[in-house]
Amino acid sequence: MTSSSIDGFVDRLAAVPTGPGCNNFFDHTVPGNAQRRRNLAIYLREMQDRSPKVLLVGEAPGFRGMRITGVPFTNRTMFEGPANAFGLFGPGKGYVLPAEAAAVAAEPTATVMWEVLAELEFLPLLWSACPWHTHVPGQPLSNRTPAAAEAARGTPFWQGLTEIFPIETVVAVGNVAHRSLQRSGLEVPKIRHPAHGGRSGFKRGLEELFVPAR
Repeated sequence: MTSSSIDGFVDRLAAVPTGPGCNNFFDHTVPGNAQRRRNLAIYLREMQDRSPKVLLVGEAPGFRGMRITGVPFTNRTMFEGPANAFGLFGPGKGYVLPAEAAAVAAEPTATVMWEVLAELEFLPLLWSACPWHTHVPGQPLSNRTPAAAEAARGTPFWQGLTEIFPIETVVAVGNVAHRSLQRSGLEVPKIRHPAHGGRSGFKRGLEELFVPAR
């Protein structure tokens, strides 16, 4: 995979028009979004070095997570602290938090996600069925389940990641992602989403699929 393929992927993502209630926080017309585009490109390049074979597809970015950082299942504190157990998101790599991040509490689901992955010593590529922030119209600081059409607009992007990376297995994280992947014609395993008390079910699902008995 080349840098140009990553840059092209991010530019295509930024170019998708979204209507009321859906924020494309990579959109080229908003100057502050350049930081999020850069953050996403850095994450994809960091993952390039790790050659993930599994793609976990969640629902949609939350307003306290990827909506702020530009990177799936991350939050403000992950960019402020040292590198995590996999050596990702550490200082000196170019990640930049937008100014509005200072007033936003950290997304808890992202923390749970990375805690479980570290416990299992398992590093997949992370993404969302709808990679833009769906919210209640007029309430940008809210989260809304993406409609089927919104998730469908995201299908070419998770499909693109399976072509850029050596992905062998795609897994749906939660019902929204599972339905979206099924509508695209792909039958994939589904595991529990880690949000709303789903930590143990999420971990168990990954263990059953990928962690050999010890």
